[in-house]
Amino acid sequence: MKVKPSESLKIDVFSMRIGDIQDVDLDRLHALSLSVGWPHRAEDWQFLRESGQGFVALDEIGRVLGSAMWFPHGADFATVGMVITSPRLQTLGAGQWLMKRVFDKIPGRDLRLNATRAARRLYLSLDFQPEKTVYQCQGIAHAERTGTETRGGIRILDATDIPAAIALDAAGFGVRRAALIEKLFGHSTGYGLFKDDKLIAFSLCRPFGRGHVVGPVVAEGDSDALAVVRPHVVDHSGSFLRIDTHMDSGEFAAFLSHAGMPVFDTVLTMSLGKRLADFAADGSATPRTYALASQTLG
Repeated sequence: MKVKPSESLKIDVFSMRIGDIQDVDLDRLHALSLSVGWPHRAEDWQFLRESGQGFVALDEIGRVLGSAMWFPHGADFATVGMVITSPRLQTLGAGQWLMKRVFDKIPGRDLRLNATRAARRLYLSLDFQPEKTVYQCQGIAHAERTGTETRGGIRILDATDIPAAIALDAAGFGVRRAALIEKLFGHSTGYGLFKDDKLIAFSLCRPFGRGHVVGPVVAEGDSDALAVVRPHVVDHSGSFLRIDTHMDSGEFAAFLSHAGMPVFDTVLTMSLGKRLADFAADGSATPRTYALASQTLG
C-alpha cells in the first residue's frame, strides 16, 4: 500500500539563546541586516557597537537570527535600535523576546525608538506610544546654483567646537548626548553657523550605507538649518546622500526634494515613558533637531 506523503513539514523546531552583540563577527551582523534589506555596512555596525550595547539571538549552531541594541544617555534615558529578526522568525515572537531582555537591562529609563511599519505592532504591544513620522529622504544629491543669505558666518567644525555642539544638540534633542556627539565628530565632517562667535546651528555628515548621511542637524529655524546642510550637498553633489527628518513641510523639506533627496520611506518615532513634548524646551526661538543622527540613534 502506497503511503501518501504529508502536505506539511515543520522545520522551525529549534531553540534560541542570547549572546552579547560585542562577541559576534561583523560579517554575521552585516548578513542579518542584509536579510531584511537594511543598508548598514559592517563599518556602520562597528560604529553602533562602539556607541551602545546589545544582544543577538543565536540558534543552536551559532547563526545570528536577531538583534536589539540600546544607547544610554545619562541615567534616565536611552534610544533603542537595530531590532532585527530574520524573516522566518518575525511571526514567532523573537522580537518581543529580545525587547524584554533589553528592558531587563535598562529598567525605569525613558525610551525612544524609530519603528518600521513591520515593527509597529510589536512596539504598541510593549506600550510604546506613537509620536512623529520620520521622513527618510535620500538620492543622488545635486547642489543648488545659488545659496541664500545667512545670519552669521559658516565654517567647518573642529574639535574645539565639540562642547558647543553638545550643548546645542541637548537643547534640540532634549537629552544631553555628550559621548555620542563627541564620537560622531570623530567620524564626520561638520559645518557650523556662528553669530558673534556663538554656535547657533550645526550639521554633521559621515559615511553610511550606500553613501553618506547628514545628521544630526540642529538649528533654530529653516534658514539656519539650510545654511549648515547646503555645504554637505555641495560636497557630495553627484553622490548618494541621505537625511532622516521629522520635517514634512516648509523651506527645509522643500530644499531636500529639490536637492535630489525626495522622501524614500517613513518610520515612526515612538516613546515609552516621557513623551517628546516632555523633553521640548520652552520658547519659539529654541534649537530644534532638523535631522536625526540616524534612525537607530535618534
